[in-house]
Amino acid sequence: MTLAEYFENTEGTGVLATADSEGSVDAAVYARPHFISENTVAFIMADKLSHRNLQSNPHAAYLFIEKQPGYKGKRLYLTSTSEEDDPQLVESMRRRKTSGYGGDSSSSVVYFNIDRVRPLVGD
Repeated sequence: MTLAEYFENTEGTGVLATADSEGSVDAAVYARPHFISENTVAFIMADKLSHRNLQSNPHAAYLFIEKQPGYKGKRLYLTSTSEEDDPQLVESMRRRKTSGYGGDSSSSVVYFNIDRVRPLVGD
C-alpha cells in the first residue's frame, strides 16, 4: 500500500507541528494530507500561527494517529516548498464543503516535500 492509499483509507487524527525561526513550537490539529505525488503533499492552511511559522522556518512534522485501539500511525517529516492562495483551488481541495468550516478567504494551499516517514511509535 502506498502512502497516498494509506491516508485515503485510514481514519484518524492528524497534528501538524511547526516552529518559527526562534524555535517557538506550535502544534495544531490538521486533516489528512492531500497527495500531489508520492513525495509531495499539500495542506489547506488558514493564515494563522502554523502558516506564519512556515514563513521563517520551512520544516514541519505531521503526526497521524489511527482511529483504533493502541498507538498506530505515521510521522511525516516535511519541508514546505511553495504555496498558492487561489480561493478556487482552496475550495476545490476542501474535503468538507460545510460553510464556514475551518477556513476563510485568507487560506492557502501549502505544498510540502516528504523528507522522511516513520511509524507513530518506534522505528
